[in-house]
Amino acid sequence: MIVMHYKEHNPPHFHVKYGDEAGVFSISDLSLIEGKLPPRVIALVLEWAFEHRMELMENWRLSTEKKPLNNIPPLV
Repeated sequence: MIVMHYKEHNPPHFHVKYGDEAGVFSISDLSLIEGKLPPRVIALVLEWAFEHRMELMENWRLSTEKKPLNNIPPLV
């Protein structure tokens, strides 16, 4: 599950939950900045995030303005 929360702090980022594990990824450089996830999950998240980086940044902007976020399609 990939989520973005309102009332967040910089740098722009998104959260990933996988089972009992979680991580936080920076949008600007797509690095794992917090947490721990299996390597395969990280690879899938990075593939998805690379394809949708502009949409992630737009959602970050919307979240800072407390506006509804746009849905981003899953990895296919």
